Amino acid sequence: MAFFTDISKIEYEGPTSKNPLAFRHYNADEIVEGRSMRDQLRFSVCYWHTFRGTGADPFGAGTLQRPWDDGTESVENAINRVRVAFEFIEKLGAPFYCFHDRDVAPEGATLAESHKNLDAVADVLAEEQQRTGIDLLWGTANLFSHPRYLHGAATSCNADVFAYAASQVKKAMEVTHRLGGENYVFWGGREGYMNLYNTDMKRELDHLAAFMHMAVDHAKSIGFTGQFLFEPKPKEPTKHQYDFDAAACLNFLRQYDLLDHVKLNIETNHATLAGHTMAHELIYASIQGALGSIDANTGDLLLGWDTDQFPTDVYLTTQCMLAILDQGGLAPGGVNFDAKVRRESFEPIDLFHAHIGGMDAFAHGLKIAAAIRADGVLSDFVKNRYRSFDEGIGEKIEAGSVTFADLETYMLEAGEVSPNESGRQEMLENLVNMYL
Repeated sequence: MAFFTDISKIEYEGPTSKNPLAFRHYNADEIVEGRSMRDQLRFSVCYWHTFRGTGADPFGAGTLQRPWDDGTESVENAINRVRVAFEFIEKLGAPFYCFHDRDVAPEGATLAESHKNLDAVADVLAEEQQRTGIDLLWGTANLFSHPRYLHGAATSCNADVFAYAASQVKKAMEVTHRLGGENYVFWGGREGYMNLYNTDMKRELDHLAAFMHMAVDHAKSIGFTGQFLFEPKPKEPTKHQYDFDAAACLNFLRQYDLLDHVKLNIETNHATLAGHTMAHELIYASIQGALGSIDANTGDLLLGWDTDQFPTDVYLTTQCMLAILDQGGLAPGGVNFDAKVRRESFEPIDLFHAHIGGMDAFAHGLKIAAAIRADGVLSDFVKNRYRSFDEGIGEKIEAGSVTFADLETYMLEAGEVSPNESGRQEMLENLVNMYL
């Protein structure tokens, strides 16, 4: 049965198209820097917002019309939802999808029943992947929604909760592996604290590290060679989350000898909540070899919470793609739309408009970033700006062959520093505008 009968496959019609159900910039087969847009961007549709979102907020009930959903938490409804999801993704033309275990299958009365439900739905996911050629970018476990996780999961003060979370992740990893998932994500939704008066922070961090080492060991035991990803977020739902930003995550991974096993999945709205730009988080992770994937969305700067809006700002997507192209791409990660339509956009067709806009914004940003890189206008400027470290005393500083005493001697002889040069910030901002 078709559910989007009025929607044909979304096609590329070019920048002059006025068709709201067509791509203006995303041409999957177009080659950019030696690879197709499909391979450069590796777009993924998230299951939770797109197929489980209701439009509810703290001030009102859900508004989204989803006529295929009967409102129950039955396995039959979950299976029906899979058919809908793959019809949508196939017509959109995205090559990947992502899910939490509880997105795709209902939680049972017992852990065994939950496992059984997930297996039943995974059978259908596998069928639909085979039918459509759509692949699983990553899977993960929801360790934050159920009341058992009110104190956290891997960082809970209750050892039974830790054990339950480990069992849930074990199963989610196995299903991800079975479905050919290329990555597995850990987002510590409640791994943090609300009040330090009742928190043993060191013990909680030690427990989180132990949990992660168990996950690494289990991946080896089942032959899962996919990439593990941490997703930084500073707050919501806890006051302070242990995965605050890229720096905090990398510090944790180094401290607990996990850096060889885990990279980062950076999300735009999480970056801004941490007081950073997306570009900062991407570059910080990338220069340390830890940028694995991204969640593509944006937030409303007038609102102080995670609004998960679809990205439409070409400046943002250009900055993202400059960082991503600089490191040679994201594979096996990708660009996952962890974004939701507004509760006022309640009709099913709005899901297409939202994803088309996001995909076009990133494709446009990809083309602009590639043009900037081809001309070398930014890289050449930066290289020239730091040229004093390419020879003489600067070269010795970078080589580690001088001491404070050596540098003092050098400056006593020189008398004063060489003249500083303008950073030309406004010129460079104007230059980027030329490419847009």
